[in-house]
Amino acid sequence: MALFNVLVVDDEQEFRDMTIKRLSKRDIIAEGAENGEMAIERIKRGDIDVVLLDVKMPGMGGVATLREIKQIKPLIEVVMLTGHASVESGIDGMKLGAFDYLMKPMEFESLLEKLSEAYERKRIQQDKIEQAQIKRDMARPS
Repeated sequence: MALFNVLVVDDEQEFRDMTIKRLSKRDIIAEGAENGEMAIERIKRGDIDVVLLDVKMPGMGGVATLREIKQIKPLIEVVMLTGHASVESGIDGMKLGAFDYLMKPMEFESLLEKLSEAYERKRIQQDKIEQAQIKRDMARPS
């Protein structure tokens, strides 16, 4: 059984493919998108739990993509990937609702831990919403 669904958004195909392969070996359903526009289209189709999002990409950059993700699916958690030159963008992303950011290159175990923590936060938020809906439904007069 798969643990959760991750969308890896990075314009570097080698990094994207390697990350997807390594996540898949850990029973995580992982797929990729090479830019922000493709990521948004994929997210609109549903079932993504966590997005691993590069800050620096041609076209729609990571921060703009994050903004769009949070408008479409606010519960999706986003982990930003940043290089040394764009740490401020990672911090800006957190102000816009990103779960956290990681510096490239990073240890795979650190990445795995961060993605798992992000998924756990999403799951807790979903549970709270579902419990509130159940309580609301039970409180309604029949």
